[in-house]
Amino acid sequence: MKTAAAVPVLMYHHVSPQPGLVTVSPATFEANMRWLAEHGWTTLGSDEFAGFLAGRPVPDKSVLITFDDGYLDNWVYAHPVLQRYAQRATLFSITGWLGDGAVRAHDGCGQALPATPDHRACKRAVDEGRADEVMMRWSEVEAARAAGTFEFRSHTHSHTRWDKVCASREEKCERLAADLAASRAMLQQRLGENSDHLCWPQGYFDADYLTVAAAQGYRHLYTVDKALNTRATSPQAIGRIVTKDRRDAWFARRLQLYRRPLLGRLYLALRGK
Repeated sequence: MKTAAAVPVLMYHHVSPQPGLVTVSPATFEANMRWLAEHGWTTLGSDEFAGFLAGRPVPDKSVLITFDDGYLDNWVYAHPVLQRYAQRATLFSITGWLGDGAVRAHDGCGQALPATPDHRACKRAVDEGRADEVMMRWSEVEAARAAGTFEFRSHTHSHTRWDKVCASREEKCERLAADLAASRAMLQQRLGENSDHLCWPQGYFDADYLTVAAAQGYRHLYTVDKALNTRATSPQAIGRIVTKDRRDAWFARRLQLYRRPLLGRLYLALRGK
């Protein structure tokens, strides 16, 4: 078996017919997943990806698909597409924003679909205490997990940038530690497991963040940096590809660039990365 020299990590947020920031349409997401299936790509789980970073082989043309936050549209539109093409993704969930309630309809189930607002409206709903209108519920998390479309990892409990709201370094570290501990506890309580994979809110981290995360048991840390992921990549600095509402040609080029170390390094050098 030919094995991967580098593994691209894709970053999605919204899959929704409502255009806006960090959003791809359901048709684009379906085109992306269909392209992967038709061109022989393997979608990894986060533990398989961690194994790759540790030196274990994974198939050539492997990719890790990630989602941030846990918006309702991930269940309504992304889940059925992943299921249709037998793909899987890692969803970094903000555990404090997920609520309880019945499973809502998803695309293709023959029922009326819930509204999936754009990114700004989602943020406003969360700020106004209406997170349930725009975020997944734990019942949907459990259903997606059981279907094998999503696995769930930590994106903190509150999605707070503690470096921006705390008056001192000590307070920042204490509040971050409590936030990460709450996220771990919630995942353990709700899913019976947690992991050492953590995605930073807004991609921000500093030396204190890294120290606190390590003390909380997080070893694989995901950024928003454009970077190749090879066996030489530090698990504390996993790079991701920001997806756009563009289909086969753009999508294929990005994957080819980030799976070929020499080509990828040249591309990043030319872009000043």
